[in-house]
Amino acid sequence: MKKITVLISDDHAVFREGLRLLLDARDDIEVVGEAENGRRAVGETKRLRPNLVIMDIAMPLLNGMEAARRIALEVPATKVLILSSYSDDQCVQKSIAAGVAGYLMKETAAKDLLRAIRDVCSGNAFFSPRIAKRLLKRWTNSDLPSSSIVPPALTSRQLEVVQLIAEGFSSKQMAERLTVSIKTIEKHRQAAMNKLDIHDIATLTRYAVSSGVVELKPYTELTGDVGARRG
Repeated sequence: MKKITVLISDDHAVFREGLRLLLDARDDIEVVGEAENGRRAVGETKRLRPNLVIMDIAMPLLNGMEAARRIALEVPATKVLILSSYSDDQCVQKSIAAGVAGYLMKETAAKDLLRAIRDVCSGNAFFSPRIAKRLLKRWTNSDLPSSSIVPPALTSRQLEVVQLIAEGFSSKQMAERLTVSIKTIEKHRQAAMNKLDIHDIATLTRYAVSSGVVELKPYTELTGDVGARRG
């Protein structure tokens, strides 16, 4: 029997280890890799070509929604299943717009996660019952707000720069991580601010949190280290 190959992407090592143990115990599933941030998730997906990526949303360097969008564009044969502690409509809508095949809460029972993996890899969509009920109601009422699905007009690289700014990285550090010049980073930052009609970094950071580019939880965890990052 051909196994379903899975890449686990979550910034918590203990969670990844527990999930790997759960999945590797199944005869039809094999965990082939792990990633601790969104950028690595995209790179490992391109390298390993798994059937499925289990993706957290709140991750450093590149959030799960943008990572999922890149995977859908660059490795379309790989499905993405979101497994997150966030279940608000904005996160779900953005994830669907990014091309994910399913969305589960981290509180989901193991049997439901296993079913989701198998269903998604069979070509079906799978959502936690609570999320599915809300989606069905919204779609039935034809009130799904397309304008709120993605941040307005920003390119993929601009979104990435905005996230890194919100996480406290300096222009020099961003240039090193993205292997571009500081001038290029500043160009992307200014273009993003112009498109959003934002004129200072503090407001840009608030935008990143409120729009879901950066999740509130990891942002608050990182603020104490901003000085160290900028040094």
